[in-house]
Amino acid sequence: MNVAVAGRSLRLSIGMLTALRVPAVLKVSPGVATGALLLAPLAVLPLGVVVAGVVWAGGRLDLPAPAVAFAALAALAVGSRALHLDGLSDVADGLTSSYDRERSLAVMKSGTAGPAGVAALVLVLGAQAAALTTFVSFGGEVRSAVVAGAAVCASRAALWITACTLAPPARPDGLGVTFTRRVPVLVSLVGWAGLGVLSVVVDPVRGPVTVAVASLAVALLTWHAVRRFGGVTGDVFGAGIEVALAVLLVGLAGA
Repeated sequence: MNVAVAGRSLRLSIGMLTALRVPAVLKVSPGVATGALLLAPLAVLPLGVVVAGVVWAGGRLDLPAPAVAFAALAALAVGSRALHLDGLSDVADGLTSSYDRERSLAVMKSGTAGPAGVAALVLVLGAQAAALTTFVSFGGEVRSAVVAGAAVCASRAALWITACTLAPPARPDGLGVTFTRRVPVLVSLVGWAGLGVLSVVVDPVRGPVTVAVASLAVALLTWHAVRRFGGVTGDVFGAGIEVALAVLLVGLAGA
């Protein structure tokens, strides 16, 4: 990947995954699309910094940990335009609406949140918030806040799995055409293995185990989506990110 392509990929990734305003990428080539996916953890670094800052400040000011955790998640939702939460809700509704592929895809595309979608949001956000309270309790320590922010960045590596070459697009149009089947399986495996190695700094045992469980959870979600929908969609991408973040925060809480 040359410098020009890397620059366009990073701008595309920031534009897709955050609410930050960057120059638009008018032409998305396969190389740029692949680069945008690979650079996803780096692209959301500003969001990780925001979450780390909220957690650290809340701990230093001795504010109620649950309130600080919800504030951090609210800031993250605003910073990502809540797109991943919308994807989580849509996937839950699609998986529970019908065993018919076309019906499930239609429900996901409708944009309305059904009972399953609401339940998924409550459960996943609840797990994230509960885990974050532990980080806030130690929020006076910069290290704890940094780990919370790093988890936000690492969770975007879920795209390396949902967009791997083994997962076809569920629809012939939309996000699937451009971004699915872009990340080679070997690259995905090496990338997540690298995250596991880095997590040793947090905890030599819980770090790698948590990373492994997060990758497995996203892989199972992707496999289930392919089996039920015939492939993956942008909603599956978002759901994978939220699931990965929940697992990472819960697994690293108190580490």
